[in-house]
Amino acid sequence: MIKKQLLPFLFAIISFAGLAQPTEGMDFIKAGSWEEVKAKAKAENKYIFLDGYTTWCGPCIMMAKKVFPLPEVGLFFNQNFINVKVQLDTTANDNEHVKQWYKDGHFLMTTYGIRAFPTYLFFSPDGEIVHRAVGSSDAETFIGKGKDALNPDKQYYTLARAYANGNRDPEFLYKMAYASQAAYDQENLKKYASGYLATQQDLLTDRNIKFITDFTQSSGDAGFAIMMENQSKFDEAKKEPGYTANLVRNIILKEDVFPVIFKSREMKSTDPEPDWSKIEKTVANKYPAMADQTILNAKIVYYQRKENFPRFSAAISQMVQKYPNGLHAGMLNSFAWTVFENCDDIACIKQAIAWSLASVDKTNDPMYIDTYANLLHKSGNTPDAIKWQKKAIAQLKEDGEDTEEFEETLAKMEKGEKTW
Repeated sequence: MIKKQLLPFLFAIISFAGLAQPTEGMDFIKAGSWEEVKAKAKAENKYIFLDGYTTWCGPCIMMAKKVFPLPEVGLFFNQNFINVKVQLDTTANDNEHVKQWYKDGHFLMTTYGIRAFPTYLFFSPDGEIVHRAVGSSDAETFIGKGKDALNPDKQYYTLARAYANGNRDPEFLYKMAYASQAAYDQENLKKYASGYLATQQDLLTDRNIKFITDFTQSSGDAGFAIMMENQSKFDEAKKEPGYTANLVRNIILKEDVFPVIFKSREMKSTDPEPDWSKIEKTVANKYPAMADQTILNAKIVYYQRKENFPRFSAAISQMVQKYPNGLHAGMLNSFAWTVFENCDDIACIKQAIAWSLASVDKTNDPMYIDTYANLLHKSGNTPDAIKWQKKAIAQLKEDGEDTEEFEETLAKMEKGEKTW
C-alpha cells in the first residue's frame, strides 16, 4: 500500500527532473529565406543570432562541432534568440537548402561588409541590426558576445548610431575604436581611432601609447609618424626594447617589400632571386633609418618560404648580431624550431642554437628551453641537452603544467634516439 502511494510522487519527480534539464546545444532553424527568419523573430518577439560561415573556415567548423552543441550555450541562445546558420561561400556540393540562401547570403555579406569568418550578426525582433562579433572562442566568451548583443550599452551598431547622431565624447570614441576592432569593422575603425587621437593633448601617456600601437596598421594612420618619432618612449611604455621598431618594420614590409618579393602565392625553385639592393634603396628613400633592418627581416621571411634554410639561418644570425632587439623571444624560438625540424646542416643548427639560447635568456620559458635542448641534441651535444630538458621539466612542474611530452623527449635523449 505504501509503495502504491509513493509511485505517483516518484513519477512527478522524474517528470520534473526531465523538464528541468537544459536543451542540448543551439537550435538552428531551417528557414527558407531571410524574410522568413525575420517574420519568425517578430512573431515570437525574440532577437536573431546569425552565424555567417564558410565551408573552408577552420574556426567555423570548430565552433559548430565543439561550442554550438554545448548545453550551456544552447540554454542561453535558445532562450534569447532565433538562431540561423547561413553559408556564405558556394561549392559544388551545396544542397538545395544552401542554394536557396545564395541570394540572401550575398545580400547579408555585402550589406554588412562580412570579410572575416565566422562573423556573427545580431538583430532586434524588428529585424534591425544591433550587434556584430567575429571569430571562434570558448563557450563562456561566446555567451558573453550574446549578452553584449542584448545590452544597448554594448551593442555595436547601437553605439555606431550614437556616433552618427553626433556623439564625439573622447571616452565614447575610445570605446568605439575598440568596439569596431572587436566587430572587425575595418571601414570605420580608422574613423573612430583618429577621432579619439584628435581629442588628446598628450599622445604619449601610457594609455595613448597602447591605443596607438593597437590601432596603427598602415603608414597612413595617424599613429605611424608618432611611433616613428618616439620609438624609445613607446618601448619604455611596453617594457620591451625593439617593440616599436618591429611594429613599424612590419608595416613597411607589408606595404613596400612583400608586394615586390612575393608576386604570387606559390613560390617556385626557378623564381629569380629578388634584387635586394634595389629594394633596399627604395625603402631607404622613404625610411632611411629602417632600410637595412627591414631588408634583413624580408630575407628571413623570403628564405623561410623558399625553404632555403642555410640562407634563412644566415639572415637571422645577421639580424641578431646587428640588431640584438630586432627579434623578440617568441620569434627567435619559432625560427630556431623551424631549423630544428627542417635543417640537418650542422652549421645551420649551430646558428639556431645561438638564437635559441638568446630566447631562453630573455624569458626562461620552458617551451623555449625545450627548443634549445632539442637543438643541442641534434648537434650531438646530448649531455647538455639532457641537462636543459630536465630544467624545462622542473620549470613546468613548478608552474603546475603537464610534462608528459617533455618527459618523452627526455627519454629519447637519454636512449640516444632522435627527437626530430
